[in-house]
Amino acid sequence: MPDLFENKDLTEQVILVGVATGDSDSVEKSLDELEELAETAGAVTVGRLIQNREMIHPGTYLGKGKLAELTELIIDTHATGIICDDELSPAQMANMQDILDIKVMDRTLLILDIFAQRASTKEGKIQVELAQLRYRATRLTGMGSSMSRLGGGIGTRGPGEKKLEVDRRLIRERISQLKRELEAVKRHREVARQQRERNHIPVAAIVGYTNAGKSTLLNRLTGAGVLEEDKLFATLDPTTRNLVLEDGQELLLTDTVGFIHKLPHHLVEAFRSTLEEAKYADILIHMVDASDPQADMHMHVVYETLTSLAIRDKTIITVFNKIDLLQDREVLTGLRDFKADYTVAASVRSGEGLDALLSSIKAILRADKILIERIFDYAHAGDIAVIRKYGQLLEERYQEDGIFVRAYITKEIYARLSF
Repeated sequence: MPDLFENKDLTEQVILVGVATGDSDSVEKSLDELEELAETAGAVTVGRLIQNREMIHPGTYLGKGKLAELTELIIDTHATGIICDDELSPAQMANMQDILDIKVMDRTLLILDIFAQRASTKEGKIQVELAQLRYRATRLTGMGSSMSRLGGGIGTRGPGEKKLEVDRRLIRERISQLKRELEAVKRHREVARQQRERNHIPVAAIVGYTNAGKSTLLNRLTGAGVLEEDKLFATLDPTTRNLVLEDGQELLLTDTVGFIHKLPHHLVEAFRSTLEEAKYADILIHMVDASDPQADMHMHVVYETLTSLAIRDKTIITVFNKIDLLQDREVLTGLRDFKADYTVAASVRSGEGLDALLSSIKAILRADKILIERIFDYAHAGDIAVIRKYGQLLEERYQEDGIFVRAYITKEIYARLSF
C-alpha cells in the first residue's frame, strides 16, 4: 500500500479550467481534448471548471467568484496544478498563482511540454527549445520583485545587471544561436528538396489533425517503423520514406507534425521549416479520424493552419480513416471535404481502403503526364531505365529494330529523352 501512495504523489493531478464566451458545449469539447493532452504529458485530471463570461477576465482569467469556487475544488481534489484552456498573459498567470497558491499552466505550456518530451532528432529539439524560449521571453515582464534581485559577479562594476535583464539577454542570445542552427538545417533541407526536384521524384505530404493516423499510414505503406500510439502528438519529428507503386513509379511520402486546435503560434513559427514541407509537395494526403465526433472541426483547423503557412492550390486526397471504429458507417455519408480532389474511406490499421488511396495517387500522377508509344534503339536503352524509374512503364517489348515502349512520363522527363 505505501508504494501506491508514493506513485500517486509522483503523478501531477490537475484541474482543467475554461471560459465560455459563447457556446459552452464547444468549451466542454475543448476541455476533453485538453484532458487528452494532459494525459499525454503524464498528468491525471481530477476535476474541471467552466465559467460563462462575456469576455475572459484580463487580470485573473476567471472572475472573483469562480476563483473562490476553484480554490474549494483544489482543496477537495488535492490537485497539484491547474491548466487553463487558453494562453494566459504573464499578468493572468502571476495573479492566479498568487491567489490560488498552486502551479498554474496554460494550453500552450502543456503542448510545449509534450513537444519537449517527444522531440528526438536534433532539428526537433532545436525547434522545441526555440518555441519554449520565445514563450518564456514574453513572460519575463511583470514577474514581480523576485525577478529584480541584483546579480553581480567577479569583475562586475557597479551593481551589475538585474536578474530580469540577465535572463532577457541570455534568452536573446540563445534564440539567436538556435535560429542560426535552424537556418543551417533549413538549408540542408532545401538542398535535399532541390535534389528531389532534379530527379523528378514526386512528393506526397501527409497532413492532418494530431492522432488521425498519419504515422500509421506511413508505416503501412513504406514500413518506416515510426512510433504509433493512440495519443496526441505520438510522433513529432517528420519522416520521409520512399514508396514504389505497383507500376514501378517512385513516390516520396513525408509525415508532418500534427495540427491541433489553438496550436501555439510559437510552435507554428519554430516548426515553420518542417511544416512547409507540405508547401513543396505535389500531393497532400489529408488524414481525418472519421470516428471522432469533432472531425469537421478538425478539418477546419487543418485548412486554417495550411492557409496560415501559405500552402494553397494543392491536389488533395482526404482519407477518412478509422472507419473500423465506427459503429454505424452511415456516419460517413455526413462527412464531406469540399476542398479535396479525391476522398477515400479507409482503415489504415486493417488495410481497408488502401487500394483506393493508391489508385487515387496513381490517377493524380498520371494526370500531368504524356503517353508515349515508340521504339528506342538499343543504344538508348538507358532512356528506358529513366522511364522505369520516374515514369509509369505500361509495356516494354524487345524487337529486332529496338525496344518498344508504352509509358506515361512527365514533360521534364520527355525533354531528357533521346528522340
